[in-house]
Parts: sequence; structure tokens; C-alpha cells
Amino acid sequence: MSLLENIRGPRDLKALDGEELTDLAEEIRHFLIHAVARTGGHLGPNLGVVELTIALHRAFDSPADRILWDTGHQSYVHKLLTGRQDFSKLRGKGGLSGYPSREESEHDVIENSHASTVLGWADGLAKANQVLGRWNRHVVAVIGDGALTGGMAWEALNNIAVAKDRPLVIVVNDNERSYAPTIGGLADHLATLRTTDGYERFLARGKEALLRVPGVGRPVYESLHGAKKGFKDAFAPQGMFEDLGLKYLGPIDGHDIAAVESALRRAKRFHGPVLVHCRTQKGRGYRPALEHEADRFHTVGVMDPLTCEPLSRPAGVSWTSVFGEEMVRIGAERPDVVALTAAMLDPVGLTRFAEAYPDRVWDVGIAEQHAATCAAGLATGGLHPVVAVYATFLNRAFDQVLMDVALHKCGVTFVLDRAGVTGTDGPSHNGMWDMSILQVVPGLRIAAPRDADQLRAQLREAVEVDDAPTVVRFPKENAGEPVPAVGRVGGMDVLAGSARTPTDVLLVAVGAMAPVVLDAAELLRARGTGCTVVDPRWVKPVDPALPPLAAQHRLVAVVEDNSRTGGVGWAVAQALRDEGVHVPVRTFGIPEQFLAHAKRSEVLADVGLTPAEIAGHISAALARAQDAPETVTRTGGTKAGRGKAVRAAVVKETSEA
Repeated sequence: MSLLENIRGPRDLKALDGEELTDLAEEIRHFLIHAVARTGGHLGPNLGVVELTIALHRAFDSPADRILWDTGHQSYVHKLLTGRQDFSKLRGKGGLSGYPSREESEHDVIENSHASTVLGWADGLAKANQVLGRWNRHVVAVIGDGALTGGMAWEALNNIAVAKDRPLVIVVNDNERSYAPTIGGLADHLATLRTTDGYERFLARGKEALLRVPGVGRPVYESLHGAKKGFKDAFAPQGMFEDLGLKYLGPIDGHDIAAVESALRRAKRFHGPVLVHCRTQKGRGYRPALEHEADRFHTVGVMDPLTCEPLSRPAGVSWTSVFGEEMVRIGAERPDVVALTAAMLDPVGLTRFAEAYPDRVWDVGIAEQHAATCAAGLATGGLHPVVAVYATFLNRAFDQVLMDVALHKCGVTFVLDRAGVTGTDGPSHNGMWDMSILQVVPGLRIAAPRDADQLRAQLREAVEVDDAPTVVRFPKENAGEPVPAVGRVGGMDVLAGSARTPTDVLLVAVGAMAPVVLDAAELLRARGTGCTVVDPRWVKPVDPALPPLAAQHRLVAVVEDNSRTGGVGWAVAQALRDEGVHVPVRTFGIPEQFLAHAKRSEVLADVGLTPAEIAGHISAALARAQDAPETVTRTGGTKAGRGKAVRAAVVKETSEA
């Protein structure tokens, strides 16, 4: 049996000697390379934290000691060492999450896949330990150097540093920047002295003694203190952190288990906040990852671990690539168009734009709030910025979108990749809130393209708007085949049926849900139910042509891959009420719950967003209404209350779905 197979929990690490720990690290890397190649997932970051994670679990006692990860995609080794070695369905339905998960293990404290939050969590947990008198408990926050670009991290550091007597260990997993290392026993000795109570007491007594000497005491103390700090700073880049009030250890070779464990134990003995700086190598131990310049195999799909070739080819072009190519074309035509992103240049498709126009693109780091406000400044300065981020991450910049961009009527276009259900990345990455959150922003307009052609067209329409924010959203999948329109009413495309002929159901297809809606309409027509299918294209504001069109139908059904609460369905229902159109509205969307990780198609099926379920619910509602003895007018007005019967049936259907 291998060493890894014998690890059932962190305590099993304590009995291993140095040679065994080295062998274990190699076993873990071999396991990760082959396991992640079978399922896809975050590979490079986890290969880089193998020794660091082993040292953490030897120095601390999880779960009594809280080990927190920022971001959680670097927690695969932590999962292996805490008894979770079945990676056969990693990020798949019923399998392990790609992030820490409280549902999986008591060793997982926070799900945390939105970066830069861990230090806030750690500050709160350390304060809770202090209030409750749990002095034997430790809080350890592992944060990457990339996550330290986020403003939240520095807000937390500002609070952590003021508590000199509150134990908290911050481990900076630095796998990007190169610092000159401290070398040999002297550096280790100084680090040991700086994190012992005796040294602190010695410094305090020396300061008091010097300051009591009349005249020369303070100048001498300040000179010696400055010399000490200058000496330390010459060997290690600790000045910034120590100026905040944090004790600093490092930089340390993050692949030397003994060195990392020694530093962590010294930090553990100090009764205040300590920062342990570990230099690691992303993709460590896997040559293809190390040679991958773009991101060192940050995320990989299912692949052959030997050749690194994908085992399945994409069925078509991705939404992301369509956006990226169109941005390059727009950039050639519009020198005023610039781009921003928050640590996502390649994932959101801006790499080619950056290559073509390097002076017109900025990656601001994990700082979505700054990206939005900076964009407002760019727009005010005469440019048209395009801010490309994942849909879930725009949530973090809502105040800036509202107060900096919209209030000032700035022409900024936000492009939201991974909108709707993303699937395998789990609950925090689903972009299922943007169309609800953004509904309340005055003047903002939202485009939801149904195919690649519409994405190109609506992106161009968006960048033409110079007096309000615009949003263009699309999912994480291939764009699929074009969905042609058969007509137009107002600004909406008619995809099936006729806007001139009254039918039973008006189906409003939001963005990429158009193919699903068209299939549902086909099922309904086979059952004798007449349908009109429209794509509103711009879902905020509601097209003025929609209420009169809805009045010609018995029922309106809105299908969106967004929360049912406050989304497009809600906006359509409000628009109908405002116009005095009393046709009932049925919203098919995502319920108010966090969705477990699975493939996008599986998640959509679980929440009922399939053609069969949509058609079934609509048929049931119409059938119940048909059983009522009264009749209903095409305008939605009732004869003896028939419209109320339909509405009641639809409300009941909603509550049961």
C-alpha cells in the first residue's frame, strides 16, 4: 500500500519521517496529474502547494485549528490529506467539489472561490476565539500573491495588524514574483528571535531604558531602530508588512517541507499576527505545466496526461472566443474602445485584443470594484471601456456600477462571461444573479444574445451607447448553431409563430435559452397548443412592443437562466401590469438556492429548465384553466373570471416547480 493510501487524516502525517514525507509529496503529484487529467480541474495551483499543505497539517491540528484557503482551487492536496481520495468524479455530480466544501468535511471551513476574502474570515474567526477564550485554537489563512491584489485583503490586513495579542497566521503562497531569499542560519536565527516573546520583551525593556536617558536617549533609540530595520530589509522584503504591524517570516522555500514546518511552528508560538512568506512554483513536478507560459495549467480539461492532448474536441466555437474576435475587429474600427479585466485576461477572451492593442487594455488584478470605477473615469475622459469579467464577479462591484457608472451616465460596456449556470465550478461561480441585481440600476441596459451572430451584433450596439452602462452576457459553453429569426416586432426577434396571429402561449426566450424554448414550443404545438416565440434581445428595459403582443395570448412564459426572483420574468410581469395587460406570466428560471456542482446540462435538468418540463408545466396550467366553465378574451380581460383561473393555475404551478 502506498504512503498516500495510508493517510486517512492529518494525524497520520505526524508519524512520517523526512524521507517518507518527500516520497509522499511525489505520490501526491503523480496522483493529481492522472486524476485531474481524467476529470478536468485546477492542476497547476495544486501541484505548487504539495509540500506547503503537508507542512500545514503537520504544524497545526485541523479541524480544531482552522485552515482557510484563498482561493479554494488550491485545496486538492488538503482534500487528499483529510481523507478524501476518491477523485473519480471531481467537480462532477455526486463527486468532490473543486473547492473546499463544508458538506464534504469538517476540515473545510469556507467554500471561498471568490478571491481576497480569506483574511476577513480569518480576522473574524480569530476575534471569535479571543472572545470565547479559546487560546489554544489557531487560525491559519493561506492566500496567494494574486489574491493580495484585491482590496478586501488589504482592508482585512489593516484590521488584523492592530491586534498585537490575537494569534493569526497568514501564509502567502507566492508562486509568481521572485524575491531575493534570506540565506543560511543567520536569517533563520533572526526570524526565530523576531517571533519569540523573549525578543519582544528585550526590545521593550531596551526602548524604555534608552528613552529614560536625558537628551540623547530618543535619538539613539531611533537610530538603532532604523539601523535594525534597514539591516532586516536588506535581506528580506518584509518592510511593507512590518510597517503594518505584522511579524514577517521569509521568504521560505515552499517546497522544503522541513523549512516550511519550522517557520509555521515559530509563527504558531507567537501570540499575535504573523505573516509567513512561502515561494512556490506553480505546476511543480510536471514539465508540461512548467512549460505552459500562459497559466502553467491553471485549469485543464479532460486530457491525456502524457501528451496533454484533449481527449474530446469542442463541438463548436465558444462564446468567449466569439467575443474576443469581435473585440479585435471593433478595436480596429474604434480607437476609443479600450478593455479592462480583473485577473482574467485570457479566460474572458481578451488576449488577442491585448496583443493587437497593448496600450488599450488593463488587467487590474482581483479588483472588480476598481475596474468599474476606473472604467467610469475612462469614459468620462472620452473613451469607451469594455469591462470583461465573469458574471458572478460583477456582483462584487455592484455599488460602483450603480453609483460611479450609472449615476454619472458613463458609457461603459460590461461583458459578462460565464453567465447563467456554469456547472462544474459549483455554487459560487454560477452567474445566476446578474439580471436580477442589475434590474434596479437606472438607465442600465442588458443584452442577452442567443447565438454568435447576435453576440457580435449586440456587442456593437452596446459600444455605441455613450450615455449609460450596457451589459452583454453569455454562458460558459459553445455558441451552437445560429438561431434565425422569422420576423420582428419592435426590437424583438420572432423565432417561431407569428406576432400577427393570436395564439395560446407567448414564449419569451432569454439569450442562450432560445434553443430550449424552441424545442418546448415544438412539443406544445404537437399537443395542439399554439405558440409564439420571441427573443427580446435587450432584456432591460422591456421592449415597449411586448405588452401589446402579450395581450394577444392566454399565457406568457419567460424562460431565463437567471434567478426567478427579480429577473427578466419579473420585469416582464411588471411591464404588463404597468400597461394594464392582465395576462398571467409564468417564469421559468433558477430557484433561490445555491446549485451543487455538475455539468451545465445536468444542473439545468435538475431545476426544470428542459423542453419537456417547460412544455409540461405550460400544458398543465392551460389544461386546468380549460376545465373552468368561463371563457377568456385574447386581450387577457376576463369573461366571468376566466383570466383569474388561468392566473391562479400558473401561480400554483410556480409554487410546485
